[in-house]
Amino acid sequence: MLHLLQQFGGALVFYTIIPLPSRWPLEFQRIARWAPWIGLLIGVLLAALNFLLLQLPLSGFLRGVLVLAAWIAITGGLHLDGVMDTADGLAVPDPDRRLAVMSDSRTGAYGVMAAAVLLLLKVGAIAEFTSPRACILLGLAPVWGRWGQLVAIALYPYLKSEGKGAFHRRSLQIPQDLWPSLLLLIGISLISIAVEPHQWQSHLGTFALGLFLSWGVGTWFYQRLRGMTGDSYGAVVEWTEVLIICCFSLAVH
Repeated sequence: MLHLLQQFGGALVFYTIIPLPSRWPLEFQRIARWAPWIGLLIGVLLAALNFLLLQLPLSGFLRGVLVLAAWIAITGGLHLDGVMDTADGLAVPDPDRRLAVMSDSRTGAYGVMAAAVLLLLKVGAIAEFTSPRACILLGLAPVWGRWGQLVAIALYPYLKSEGKGAFHRRSLQIPQDLWPSLLLLIGISLISIAVEPHQWQSHLGTFALGLFLSWGVGTWFYQRLRGMTGDSYGAVVEWTEVLIICCFSLAVH
């Protein structure tokens, strides 16, 4: 149990800016398997914040901006940086130069445009989440985004021998590191069906959509990069999240 707590603490420190006591022993091996659970924590915080802001006389746009600001702050912009670097890399016609461009610390025009589009889509979608049920759906997005990252780590080769995501690929144990978070997602769906049995089709559809998008986004990046990097892992998280909340925003009406 202590070993698992040390791993969870390592995942919390790596994936968020949530502080832990300096004496807390941390372990960073195999922390990728905890990413969806960290997503659940982030999702609960975002859902609670959105629900509280709904009690104030704020416009949907302003509420969306505030929730998004909290979303970025909790993660320290870790995955957003990957969105920008990956967009800059994909903009290069020569596949042999893409990794060099993605490794450049400078952000290009395509990276800025990708980030701007993604952030605007998130704000617009969050503005539509105006009910308690919608808040719950919002909270699921970080879980599915990180499940997508975990699937990409498991399925696709890493393009570099070193890098900020290389240790994820080396230390991940397949399939045993995938089952706990998949059971988490199944459990969330079953609880949702138990609470709202009349909405069982909607909850099953939500689960199916999450599975499809979390697999599909990673596959799309793999087909264009022929492998994964730490930046593309971040891009998978962000684009899975935004596609899911955009789809969910249609379902809440």
